[in-house]
Amino acid sequence: QVQLVESGGGLVQPGGSLRLSCAASGSAFIINYMAWYRQAPGKQRELVAAIIYPDSTNYTDSVKGRFTISGDNAKGTLHLQMNSLKPEDTAVYYCNYEGLTLRAPFTSWGQGTQVTVSS
Repeated sequence: QVQLVESGGGLVQPGGSLRLSCAASGSAFIINYMAWYRQAPGKQRELVAAIIYPDSTNYTDSVKGRFTISGDNAKGTLHLQMNSLKPEDTAVYYCNYEGLTLRAPFTSWGQGTQVTVSS
């Protein structure tokens, strides 16, 4: 079992910045996919950014040039640097990891952290 804990959400004014973090704990595992998703009220959860190991990153168009995803799959840590935030970025943000444990493939989600962009 792989558990994820997120931190770093909060209230920020438009144009401001936030940095989200996610950390994994549990038994031995190998991570090959790390991603941030978000879900705004009344909307479906959407992919924000992802790292597909060994060397690929993806961003949804609306955050390109503003958000940067970084991670260390050996340590199980993931970050999302969010700059030039807009009100439409307001959502609950979730981290998601996929990989292998000694027993089976796994997919784990964090509990979610609220990001609110408002003046």
